[in-house]
Amino acid sequence: MSKQISNGGDLLVKCLLNEGITKMFGIIGGELTRIYDAVERFGREEGIDTVMVRHEQAGGHMADAWARVTGEIGVCLGTAGPGVAHLVPAIAAAQADSIPLLVIGAQIARMFDETGILQGGLNQMELMKPITKLQISVEEPYEIPFAVQRCIKAALTGRPSPVFLELRETALVREVTEKDIKKIIPPEKYRPFYRPSGNPEMIRAAVDIFKKAAKPIIIAGGGTLASNASNELKKLSRTYQIPTLTTVKGIGAISVDEKTYAGSYPLSSTFRKAASEADVVLSLGCRWDYTTFYGTDPIWNQDQKIIQVDIDPKEIGKNRPAEVAVVGDIKTVLNQLLVSMEDNLPKNMISIWSQWNDYLQEASEIDRNIINKILKSDKFPMKPERMIVEILDFVPPDTLITIDGGDIALFTYGLISNFHRNPRSTFCSVGMGHLGVGSSFAIAAKIAKPDKPVVCINGDGSFLFNVQELETAVRLKLPIIICVGNNCAWGMLKTYQKNSMKRRYCDVDLPNIDYSQIAKSFGCYGENIEKPEDIKPALQRAFDSGLPSVLNIAIAFESPPAGKFLGTYKSKKGLFGAGY
Repeated sequence: MSKQISNGGDLLVKCLLNEGITKMFGIIGGELTRIYDAVERFGREEGIDTVMVRHEQAGGHMADAWARVTGEIGVCLGTAGPGVAHLVPAIAAAQADSIPLLVIGAQIARMFDETGILQGGLNQMELMKPITKLQISVEEPYEIPFAVQRCIKAALTGRPSPVFLELRETALVREVTEKDIKKIIPPEKYRPFYRPSGNPEMIRAAVDIFKKAAKPIIIAGGGTLASNASNELKKLSRTYQIPTLTTVKGIGAISVDEKTYAGSYPLSSTFRKAASEADVVLSLGCRWDYTTFYGTDPIWNQDQKIIQVDIDPKEIGKNRPAEVAVVGDIKTVLNQLLVSMEDNLPKNMISIWSQWNDYLQEASEIDRNIINKILKSDKFPMKPERMIVEILDFVPPDTLITIDGGDIALFTYGLISNFHRNPRSTFCSVGMGHLGVGSSFAIAAKIAKPDKPVVCINGDGSFLFNVQELETAVRLKLPIIICVGNNCAWGMLKTYQKNSMKRRYCDVDLPNIDYSQIAKSFGCYGENIEKPEDIKPALQRAFDSGLPSVLNIAIAFESPPAGKFLGTYKSKKGLFGAGY
């Protein structure tokens, strides 16, 4: 037996190394010490390391961002009881965004159940059931290899999702045998690496619909990026001159420089024209949720035919009925469509669709004029849009951008589609609308891609959710830049109270804090900014400092138009009963 492997903690680390896992995010705890000891004794030398965070929730967010940036499974750790409980918000947010995570939670040995032992008494399996695809608890070392394999297979197969592996302390401290070690097998021997294709009949049916289309569009969601299908999307869009939109999660799936790109913001002129006038929509890994305004009018034409492609059959027909449903991997299905369209689509369709695309591109001039108008705005306090455009106009095209907040996020979504974004370069937690991810996402993005600039656009409310992770960034020498749009308010709720509660404001105003001073106390670079013309020079100084940086940027309390539009949905669906 290998001298390295003496207990279950060692065996777990060997299993993770076998999977190609290189980072685990978390905080050490009593029941986790065998895992950390294995990393210290041999893990780092063989390629795996821990990243110490200052709160388990932030560790979960970092594992989430690691998965988004790299396309690999993210791993986070929580010790028994409170450590696992602290992970819950991060895991729930990752599950809502279909992010593959291996969540490792320690648990007290069963012999101590119902004894009142420290950090015991929490039913962690039940706690994790609603927010993970699979939950497995192991009590002995011999169970670990198979449990790891089952978890990772579930996380990565079909719709990606977090999974929970609970390790009783007995599983980590007891000795292992040579037989236990032999249970570690190569990943290709226990889980599929092929991409599931779509039903050929459904592919033919989709092409038949395209044959009759005068104004087709494509909308690419997060599933397109998860499938690494950007090249196939670009080929389909470019070859057949089909105008292409993305959702917020799909930003970067197609470049803003493509002549067929039609936007990512449902209230932009180009997007609205495309969505409202199209007769056929090819939906690629796209959720028809609030980020797409549920596929409802006045944004979307209710008579158009939807060809929906998704890896998850549960997403088919949600909020918008599908004329043709193709369950399969986006990359594979796009290749099937390309072959079938080459063989069966009349060539004159390209000319027709090209005219449709040209018509939409004329509308994009309106959106560009809006950007130019924003850049000329000198209002004080500065408009949130001015802050965002100044940042996006300054950062290099390969910058990784994380977005965190309510109104500040909506403003950013509305503007970022006018700037170049690469695949897997724009990160936000949209499925649940979760706050507090910005700094943690930025830290993990910089760890994953140390050669890329990383900038976070943050609201002032959400910034404090995980402000303690500035210490993590300083300790790890990660020169991320966090731009805090400070309007001294919980903006979304203040807007709601302004419009619906006759300005009866309750718990929506925040104190005017210079967050750059807090950052400096951690050892970060910081500046306080009030004028829009000072943003770009401050960003340059932050980059030049080589330190984690926080720019506190004073902005006006204003509301994005998307917020008002989303707010009408509940009343339209009958929330307030008859008469509304």
